[in-house]
Amino acid sequence: MLRGRVIGNIWASKRLDEVPNGAFLEVEVEPGGARLIAFDVLGSGVGEHVLVATGSVAAAWFPGQAPPIDALIIGSIDESSSGF
Repeated sequence: MLRGRVIGNIWASKRLDEVPNGAFLEVEVEPGGARLIAFDVLGSGVGEHVLVATGSVAAAWFPGQAPPIDALIIGSIDESSSGF
């Protein structure tokens, strides 16, 4: 699981039918600053700190045949004692 901050929206005018309703967001991973695109079903916004599951864990969240998604926002961080 990764911790990150949403830094932007990704707009796609076309997508595969297998991809459920939700948004693609650009997330900056903390610490380090690497960036990734994560699928969001929670309604996260720019500036929000989030938890991201990746790989088969992210794909397994979807019922039935998993869509081609390998990063999924699974939580919103309200407060942390780690200093981030």
